[in-house]
Amino acid sequence: MRWIHKGKPLFDAASIVSGAIVGGVAVAVAWVYSTKDGPDAPKYPFQVTASWTTNSEPSVKWDHNWDKRDPESKTRPKKNNEDEIDYEKRLAKNKPTATRHLFLIRHGQYNLEGITDFERKLTALGKEQADFTGLRLSLMKQPWTKLISSTMTRAKETADIITKHLPEDVPRDYCDFLREGAPIPPEPPVGHWRPEHQQFFQDGSRIEAAFRKYFHRADADQLEDSYEILVCHANVIRYFVCRGLQFPPEAWLRISLNNGSITHMYIRPNGRVGIRYMGESGHMPVEKVTST
Repeated sequence: MRWIHKGKPLFDAASIVSGAIVGGVAVAVAWVYSTKDGPDAPKYPFQVTASWTTNSEPSVKWDHNWDKRDPESKTRPKKNNEDEIDYEKRLAKNKPTATRHLFLIRHGQYNLEGITDFERKLTALGKEQADFTGLRLSLMKQPWTKLISSTMTRAKETADIITKHLPEDVPRDYCDFLREGAPIPPEPPVGHWRPEHQQFFQDGSRIEAAFRKYFHRADADQLEDSYEILVCHANVIRYFVCRGLQFPPEAWLRISLNNGSITHMYIRPNGRVGIRYMGESGHMPVEKVTST
């Protein structure tokens, strides 16, 4: 197959058409990949056109400077009389080389009948869940950088149990920004959970501040990859996942997380954000798994 653009061959390509039956409906997908090398080769090695889309352009493009820490934005613009090599040297000083790993832990099951935060302590099962999670983290053998927990009782208790499984030299800290709350009105809305608009206004800015505090690419002076543990809450973690992956943040309530689950996200030096696994609770026996 040959693609023509403005009367000239764009590139030679081969195509493969595959099909599948999904929900009783036939779906055909055409894979088009380039067989042309050199400077005139297409930007992407292959394109895919599916029956449910009209082109291969992304619906929303990735914002490479989402954390406002892109090296070019942190480097003074090049002066008119400055040599290109000198500018590149200054730019290189602001380029990160390390990856930041964030392990987001939801607290264990807690007393839902409690009225105050102090009364909402972990149940016996919740303590078991935290213990399983701490054991799982210890078996990962990662060089843990620090452990930070929400200041709410159930999160602090979970962090206390997890800490027993970690090396004694892992720093420990607390953060009010990580407390549970209502991050943003969900879409679609749900009838059984309707916080006041004031709560979204107050909690939303705080949880967004937590995201900006902990989600960003490494600084240029960070020489090794970091592995941070954040013990917090379901709403906070779900919002972090949507914001980090640049999904619509109002989709957070469509995600469910088990108690004591682990969500592993990473931020590459170039600002790319990815997720290894979300809500992982396979380290617990089935009968110990809960989501409330």
